[in-house]
Amino acid sequence: MRIHITYTGGTIGMIDSPRGLVPGADLEGWLAALLEGTELADSVTMTSLEPLIDSSNATPESWQAIIDDLRAHSAADPDRAFVVLHGTDTMAYTSAALSYALTDFPSPVVLTGSQLPLGEVGSDAAANVTGALRAATSGRLEGVALFFGHRLLAGNRASKCSSWDFEGFESPSAAPLAVTGAPWRWTPRAESGQGWPSPAPYTRHDVVVLDMAPGITAARLEALLAPAPEAVILRAFGVGNVPSQEPGLVEVLQEIIAQGTAVVVSSQCQQAEVLLGHYEAGDAVARAGAVGSRDMTLEAVYAKVQFLLSQGLRGAELAGRIGHSIAGELTP
Repeated sequence: MRIHITYTGGTIGMIDSPRGLVPGADLEGWLAALLEGTELADSVTMTSLEPLIDSSNATPESWQAIIDDLRAHSAADPDRAFVVLHGTDTMAYTSAALSYALTDFPSPVVLTGSQLPLGEVGSDAAANVTGALRAATSGRLEGVALFFGHRLLAGNRASKCSSWDFEGFESPSAAPLAVTGAPWRWTPRAESGQGWPSPAPYTRHDVVVLDMAPGITAARLEALLAPAPEAVILRAFGVGNVPSQEPGLVEVLQEIIAQGTAVVVSSQCQQAEVLLGHYEAGDAVARAGAVGSRDMTLEAVYAKVQFLLSQGLRGAELAGRIGHSIAGELTP
């Protein structure tokens, strides 16, 4: 099977400079040497997006540039599989974003990167790239996935858990799609989602992510939300609890929702299912008009909100779509 690689930047292709790590490695030459003598030799093409970026600088427009490249090469050769090389810092955001926008895409897409540059002794680059290539050409994968540290994860279920561990990503609420070995161990994916035909391109929208902390006041929350953003992701405690007895705090949320801002409550716990009515402290924000994120990761929630805003949804209409799966990002 033919494979196309979209290279976006990231640690995998970086080299040392007086300003720290910057893009500059001979990625195509390295890949050719890596695949020489294998069944994938001479079957891989590559494009490098301009400019190559550290993934900390990624935006929704960056997501769309990747999508445009994938769609262009799929149109030229529908039988290809696809791999995206990406920096680790925001890879989980990008993989979730791609999953929503590519539910109609005919080929599997696998994102990967590395914790160490490809030129360093002991780098995880070769293992991750060859694993991603194998997953993409397996014939067992649909949709968007993320391969890292010997595990294949659903793209919208992954979250970065370590800045140094070679198993740097976890899937806190869903089992890995596959684990490498001889042979690989595959787990069927239970969730698929409703899809989104002919999605509009990603554009950048004003979405605020706020963490609750003991002692936050209504005045501080109000100041943080002025002027009102298009949407708020409120990272609450446990199953979605907020300091509901803090004078005026729930009223601040109620007022911003009345102004047309969607408020989505997620959890600060990596493993959690947000249940806003389970405690009074969560029921208060539900009665104000907020909605819970169920068991989605922060990355999946943020990308989903950006996706829905890019499709023209706002306020209560957007909030009403949060609990409906687009691409298997939440458990039914």
